[in-house]
Amino acid sequence: MILALPIFEIFNKINMHFDLFKSIEILERTPATLKSMLEGISEEWIYNNEGGDTWSPYDILGHLIHGEKTDWIVRMKIILTVTGSKKFDPYDRFAQFNKKKLSINELLNDFERLRRENMNILMSAAPDKTMLSLPGIHPEFGEVNLEQLLATWVVHDLGHISQIARVMAKQYKKAVGPWSAYLGILHGQKA
Repeated sequence: MILALPIFEIFNKINMHFDLFKSIEILERTPATLKSMLEGISEEWIYNNEGGDTWSPYDILGHLIHGEKTDWIVRMKIILTVTGSKKFDPYDRFAQFNKKKLSINELLNDFERLRRENMNILMSAAPDKTMLSLPGIHPEFGEVNLEQLLATWVVHDLGHISQIARVMAKQYKKAVGPWSAYLGILHGQKA
């Protein structure tokens, strides 16, 4: 007897394994996703945060740009280097606050250019299964491998896209009135 499950039930039971090409699908789309979300909208959406020391969409985009310059591909090259230290430099998660202020459009264009360059480097390296298992030394975690680094890059993108959406949604937390009870994004609840 064959059980027919709706397609969404089949996919809900799958925990994806790392796949370079599926990862590239996400990484290539992040700049366009952010451009669609942020380009040409009012400054209140761009510069407001969730209060206190939280980050605005502008800050998050600056953080992503810093990662493009100093994290993912730099660390991949360290892992793939045959000689020399495999130790990563610590990553400055707050470096975006030390940069000169650019417009949101300048940041979006910079991110798009950097990501395109990094995708070209990643695809040129064409890491295979053996390369994906090569180690690097993270300053906090110790030994990690290339597969873990690349998977983290994907999840990092998705997490920050989600964070931007949450920060923007919370700008209307009071405005939605009683509907707030049904809007999990305003309370950190799962859907």
